Amino acid sequence: MGRITARRPVVKITVGGSPTRRPDTLAVEEPLEIRVGGEPLAVTMRTPGHDVELAAGFLVSEGVIGHAGEFRSAIHCGGPGTGGPLAGNTENTYNVLDVTLAPGVELPASSLSRNFYTTSSCGVCGKASIDAVETVSRFDLSTDAAVVGAEMLVTFPDRLREEQVVFEKTGGLHAAALFDAATGELLVVREDVGRHNAVDKVVGWAVLEDRLPLTGTVLQVSGRASFELVQKAVMAGIPILTAVSAPSSLAVELAAASDLTLVGFLRGDSMNVYTGAERVAVPQSVT
Repeated sequence: MGRITARRPVVKITVGGSPTRRPDTLAVEEPLEIRVGGEPLAVTMRTPGHDVELAAGFLVSEGVIGHAGEFRSAIHCGGPGTGGPLAGNTENTYNVLDVTLAPGVELPASSLSRNFYTTSSCGVCGKASIDAVETVSRFDLSTDAAVVGAEMLVTFPDRLREEQVVFEKTGGLHAAALFDAATGELLVVREDVGRHNAVDKVVGWAVLEDRLPLTGTVLQVSGRASFELVQKAVMAGIPILTAVSAPSSLAVELAAASDLTLVGFLRGDSMNVYTGAERVAVPQSVT
């Protein structure tokens, strides 16, 4: 398995001081080609690690699978040279993952395949058409009666930050965490150079644990709430998405249409609830 971090020399410059040369720790970014039944589906730029979860979560986001029984197995199948010229070697870099779906599960349509690779900052780049961007979920969030206390909700960003081990070393990774809305229990945390990959890894964890749909949970992300993150939450049956930064207009529109509670600017003791405010319990009436 590839490394999560790498060491590279840098020149440290401070105004008024002398430049110094020292090693710096970087978050590794490498391509992962996801295949289904031997056929290429997509290439995403990701931080190596939890690749099976990443693939499983990606397939949920794309509407290919909806529960653990539809995901049979996955294996790294790249041979010598799969790292490509940027890898700097000819060894197997484990950057190709082939997924086998359960018997009877329909294989992804050829139209689903990405025309281009998916960058670490864009989870919908390479879609063949605008119509292919929005995927219909199998799960109805309007029936999810989850409620989370505001006093508990404001603790989630710090709890996520405390679990960001690689970010502490590099400062270069996004993170996503899944919490139980009723108890506040931290269920899983994943880091990645791509915010959408971090969420796919969380969802993929749930697939492998046979926990879909993720009823009664809160998805906390370390950055902004984009359309793609809202869609991934909806596709996994997550009723509440919270972010430390701003949502986009399209993210709010999709959240409202999908009955997802969307919270942004969750910092300190305050937050903005853009949709589904009934799922956030406050200790006193809002004026």
